[in-house]
Amino acid sequence: MTTYSGTKEFEGAAFTRASFKGATLRSCDVSGVTMRSVEVDGLDIDSHDLFFGSLFVNGVDVVPLVDAELNRQFPGRELQKAQTPEGLREGWVAVQDAWQTTVAGTPPELVDAHVEDEWSLAQTLRHLILATDTWLRGAILRIEHPFHEIGQIFTGAEQMGFDMSIFRADPPSYDEILAVRAERQQMVTDFLAAATPELLAEERANPWDGDDWRPTVGDCLRVILEEEWAHLRYIRRDLARLG
Repeated sequence: MTTYSGTKEFEGAAFTRASFKGATLRSCDVSGVTMRSVEVDGLDIDSHDLFFGSLFVNGVDVVPLVDAELNRQFPGRELQKAQTPEGLREGWVAVQDAWQTTVAGTPPELVDAHVEDEWSLAQTLRHLILATDTWLRGAILRIEHPFHEIGQIFTGAEQMGFDMSIFRADPPSYDEILAVRAERQQMVTDFLAAATPELLAEERANPWDGDDWRPTVGDCLRVILEEEWAHLRYIRRDLARLG
């Protein structure tokens, strides 16, 4: 299989009667792509940023439909957009209950199994540790060194100049992952228990320094909830395929 990486040679290109059957696009920019008279049977699209824009299929913006269906499949997911302390607390309880069901129901032999280039359950839990460290310990609480050494950083972080020496090279045991994960979950629970509307409105710095966005405390908590629901969906999808 030919691999194209880090290229912009296809921007603005036109493809006519070309076959992309079985091709894989990962971490690619396909915004603004127009497809006409195409065969799409089995086309599988997964985008964490889907809900920040539009996706038209036969003239219909399907983003609201997808959002509504995911809310139906994952009760409580709609609270990831909550604006009040009470709504965020309720949303956090809902997603943690859902995670508890998945973790408890996963056979030991599947904890480290993964589909193709996706993360395993163990790696996913490590990433959620990192997400909590980034947005609660780092952004909200402004702890100078917020990251736990077993956190799982996103793919490509090293190429972006992130200091990878923060993280331990040898993989942790699953029991250690569960212990640290439980600590981070409790931190969020404790913070939300004392959260007020005034606190949620306070501004913080963007922990990734990616743009001029200055999130509020509420924004940071909503990112944590979005991460929790998104990765729950990913791992349930993959565990179903692993069977």
